[in-house]
Amino acid sequence: MAKLILTNEVAGLGSAGDVVEVKNGFARNYLIPQGFAVAWTRGGEKQVASIRAARESRAIHVHEEAVALKDALESNKVKLTVKAGAEGRLFGSVKTEAVADAVKAAGLGELDKRKIHITSPIKSVGEHEATVRLRDDLTAVITLQVVAAK
Repeated sequence: MAKLILTNEVAGLGSAGDVVEVKNGFARNYLIPQGFAVAWTRGGEKQVASIRAARESRAIHVHEEAVALKDALESNKVKLTVKAGAEGRLFGSVKTEAVADAVKAAGLGELDKRKIHITSPIKSVGEHEATVRLRDDLTAVITLQVVAAK
């Protein structure tokens, strides 16, 4: 088992600044080369503090702002224009980056694509849902209106 300090959020493992123990292969082959983690050392506690401070500065601090963003996201439909075939099947599927770009284009704010979760793959036109984790204790459900490009 390898003890690591996460530098980025890893789904199912933890957030930036967390100290985790993972199997050696997972650490050596994925987390460290991708830049998601660094090896834990005694001096790493200072690094953990700075990573947590940076994470807090990037997070939405004021709860009222997060609630207002949640209300705005849930009350509006976000329109996504994608390439589709004759029967409404998409060429590929909708990715979280496209959802983040569509929310920004709609003027609803900027979202981190890593905090967006699409429950089931979107492969057809119509209305679909995605969830966004705004804070550790607050999530919003976005209604996506997927339309075919002309």
